[in-house]
Amino acid sequence: MSLKLSGAEKSRLRGRGQTLEAALKIGREGASPAVIAALDRLLTAHDLVKVRFMGADRDQRAILTSQLVEGTTSTFAGSVGSTALFYRPKVEIV
Repeated sequence: MSLKLSGAEKSRLRGRGQTLEAALKIGREGASPAVIAALDRLLTAHDLVKVRFMGADRDQRAILTSQLVEGTTSTFAGSVGSTALFYRPKVEIV
């Protein structure tokens, strides 16, 4: 289940995302287990990750986005064109 973000929170995350480079590029393999595992590792290290979809149309990107959110228990924070932002708060270890 993904975290619900308010509009203001999404806006703040999109602002942070503008300065990020795409940390993960997804091509023909789509949302394979290896891609989901890579995004999961990135979200563990960084709470906000920018992903670029290579060669996917709008409908394919929507399907891939939902698969990635479900596979990583993250939240979709927004997209522009072929890039999308995924957010998962860091877990504080006490």
